[in-house]
Amino acid sequence: MKRFMFHLVPVLLAALLGGTHALAATCDNVTADEALKAEDARYAAQMSNDFAAMEKMFSPDLVYTHTSAVVDNKQSYIESMRSGKVVYKVMRRSDVQVRTFGCIAILTGNGNFDVTVGDKDVNVLLRFHSIWQKKDGTMQYVSWQSTRIP
Repeated sequence: MKRFMFHLVPVLLAALLGGTHALAATCDNVTADEALKAEDARYAAQMSNDFAAMEKMFSPDLVYTHTSAVVDNKQSYIESMRSGKVVYKVMRRSDVQVRTFGCIAILTGNGNFDVTVGDKDVNVLLRFHSIWQKKDGTMQYVSWQSTRIP
Protein backbone atom coordinates (compact mmCIF):
# COMPACT_ATOMS: atom_id res chain seq x y z
CA MET A 1 0.00 0.00 0.00
CA LYS A 2 2.83 2.43 0.85
CA ARG A 3 4.39 1.76 -2.52
CA PHE A 4 1.07 2.49 -4.28
CA MET A 5 0.69 5.76 -2.36
CA PHE A 6 4.30 6.67 -3.12
CA HIS A 7 3.46 6.53 -6.83
CA LEU A 8 -0.07 7.96 -6.54
CA VAL A 9 0.81 11.15 -4.64
CA PRO A 10 3.06 12.64 -7.37
CA VAL A 11 0.40 11.90 -9.99
CA LEU A 12 -2.29 13.62 -7.91
CA LEU A 13 -0.05 16.62 -7.24
CA ALA A 14 0.76 16.95 -10.93
CA ALA A 15 -2.95 16.80 -11.77
CA LEU A 16 -3.79 19.43 -9.15
CA LEU A 17 -1.00 21.75 -10.18
CA GLY A 18 -1.83 21.30 -13.84
CA GLY A 19 -5.47 22.08 -13.08
CA THR A 20 -4.53 25.15 -11.08
CA HIS A 21 -2.37 26.39 -13.94
CA ALA A 22 -5.22 25.88 -16.38
CA LEU A 23 -7.59 27.83 -14.12
CA ALA A 24 -5.07 30.64 -13.65
CA ALA A 25 -4.68 31.00 -17.41
CA THR A 26 -8.37 31.89 -17.78
CA CYS A 27 -8.52 34.18 -14.76
CA ASP A 28 -8.48 37.90 -15.59
CA ASN A 29 -7.88 40.75 -13.14
CA VAL A 30 -11.12 42.45 -12.18
CA THR A 31 -11.63 46.09 -11.18
CA ALA A 32 -14.02 47.44 -8.56
CA ASP A 33 -15.90 49.29 -11.31
CA GLU A 34 -16.42 46.07 -13.28
CA ALA A 35 -17.74 44.33 -10.18
CA LEU A 36 -20.20 47.13 -9.41
CA LYS A 37 -21.43 47.17 -13.02
CA ALA A 38 -21.89 43.39 -12.93
CA GLU A 39 -23.89 43.65 -9.69
CA ASP A 40 -26.03 46.42 -11.26
CA ALA A 41 -26.67 44.14 -14.25
CA ARG A 42 -27.68 41.31 -11.92
CA TYR A 43 -30.15 43.52 -10.06
CA ALA A 44 -31.62 44.72 -13.37
CA ALA A 45 -31.95 41.15 -14.67
CA GLN A 46 -33.65 39.96 -11.49
CA MET A 47 -36.08 42.88 -11.30
CA SER A 48 -37.06 42.43 -14.97
CA ASN A 49 -37.07 38.60 -14.89
CA ASP A 50 -34.46 38.48 -17.65
CA PHE A 51 -33.71 34.77 -17.29
CA ALA A 52 -31.46 34.67 -20.36
CA ALA A 53 -29.19 37.30 -18.78
CA MET A 54 -29.20 35.42 -15.47
CA GLU A 55 -28.26 32.16 -17.23
CA LYS A 56 -25.24 33.92 -18.76
CA MET A 57 -24.01 35.83 -15.72
CA PHE A 58 -24.64 33.23 -12.99
CA SER A 59 -21.80 30.75 -12.64
CA PRO A 60 -22.67 27.06 -12.93
CA ASP A 61 -21.13 26.83 -9.43
CA LEU A 62 -23.29 29.59 -7.90
CA VAL A 63 -23.95 29.25 -4.16
CA TYR A 64 -26.72 31.62 -3.04
CA THR A 65 -27.33 31.70 0.73
CA HIS A 66 -30.51 33.58 1.66
CA THR A 67 -31.12 35.43 4.93
CA SER A 68 -33.30 32.44 5.91
CA ALA A 69 -30.24 30.15 5.60
CA VAL A 70 -31.80 28.42 2.58
CA VAL A 71 -29.10 27.67 0.02
CA ASP A 72 -29.77 27.68 -3.73
CA ASN A 73 -27.62 26.71 -6.67
CA LYS A 74 -27.86 28.37 -10.07
CA GLN A 75 -30.77 26.32 -11.32
CA SER A 76 -32.86 26.39 -8.13
CA TYR A 77 -32.31 30.13 -7.68
CA ILE A 78 -33.35 30.97 -11.23
CA GLU A 79 -36.29 28.56 -10.99
CA SER A 80 -37.55 30.32 -7.82
CA MET A 81 -37.91 33.48 -9.93
CA ARG A 82 -39.08 31.78 -13.12
CA SER A 83 -41.90 30.03 -11.20
CA GLY A 84 -43.03 33.33 -9.68
CA LYS A 85 -42.41 32.04 -6.15
CA VAL A 86 -39.93 34.89 -5.65
CA VAL A 87 -40.31 38.26 -7.38
CA TYR A 88 -37.70 40.96 -6.86
CA LYS A 89 -39.45 44.32 -7.23
CA VAL A 90 -36.80 46.76 -6.01
CA MET A 91 -33.18 46.00 -5.11
CA ARG A 92 -31.16 48.80 -3.51
CA ARG A 93 -27.72 48.70 -1.94
CA SER A 94 -25.70 51.11 0.16
CA ASP A 95 -22.39 51.40 2.01
CA VAL A 96 -20.75 49.03 -0.48
CA GLN A 97 -17.06 48.27 -0.29
CA VAL A 98 -15.38 46.37 -3.10
CA ARG A 99 -12.22 44.37 -2.54
CA THR A 100 -10.46 42.73 -5.47
CA PHE A 101 -8.11 39.77 -5.37
CA GLY A 102 -6.89 39.11 -8.90
CA CYS A 103 -9.88 37.73 -10.77
CA ILE A 104 -12.17 37.76 -7.70
CA ALA A 105 -14.18 40.74 -6.44
CA ILE A 106 -16.01 40.71 -3.12
CA LEU A 107 -18.72 43.32 -2.57
CA THR A 108 -19.79 43.91 1.02
CA GLY A 109 -22.63 46.21 1.95
CA ASN A 110 -26.22 46.75 2.96
CA GLY A 111 -29.25 45.78 0.91
CA ASN A 112 -32.84 46.99 0.98
CA PHE A 113 -34.97 44.71 -1.19
CA ASP A 114 -38.72 44.77 -1.86
CA VAL A 115 -39.61 41.17 -2.67
CA THR A 116 -42.75 39.10 -3.07
CA VAL A 117 -42.28 35.60 -1.64
CA GLY A 118 -45.26 33.39 -2.33
CA ASP A 119 -48.14 35.82 -1.99
CA LYS A 120 -46.50 37.97 0.66
CA ASP A 121 -44.79 41.32 -0.01
CA VAL A 122 -41.77 41.81 2.23
CA ASN A 123 -39.10 44.43 2.68
CA VAL A 124 -35.77 42.79 3.46
CA LEU A 125 -32.98 44.76 5.10
CA LEU A 126 -29.72 42.85 5.01
CA ARG A 127 -25.96 42.84 5.05
CA PHE A 128 -24.30 40.92 2.25
CA HIS A 129 -21.24 39.57 0.53
CA SER A 130 -21.57 39.23 -3.24
CA ILE A 131 -18.71 37.50 -5.03
CA TRP A 132 -17.83 37.79 -8.70
CA GLN A 133 -15.12 36.18 -10.80
CA LYS A 134 -13.74 37.50 -14.08
CA LYS A 135 -12.94 34.52 -16.27
CA ASP A 136 -12.16 34.59 -19.99
CA GLY A 137 -13.07 38.29 -20.04
CA THR A 138 -16.56 37.65 -18.62
CA MET A 139 -17.93 38.43 -15.18
CA GLN A 140 -19.49 35.43 -13.42
CA TYR A 141 -21.64 35.65 -10.29
CA VAL A 142 -20.33 32.92 -7.98
CA SER A 143 -21.66 33.50 -4.47
CA TRP A 144 -24.05 35.43 -2.24
CA GLN A 145 -24.28 35.38 1.55
CA SER A 146 -26.69 37.61 3.41
CA THR A 147 -27.81 38.22 6.97
CA ARG A 148 -31.06 39.97 7.84
CA ILE A 149 -30.69 43.22 9.79
CA PRO A 150 -33.04 43.03 12.80
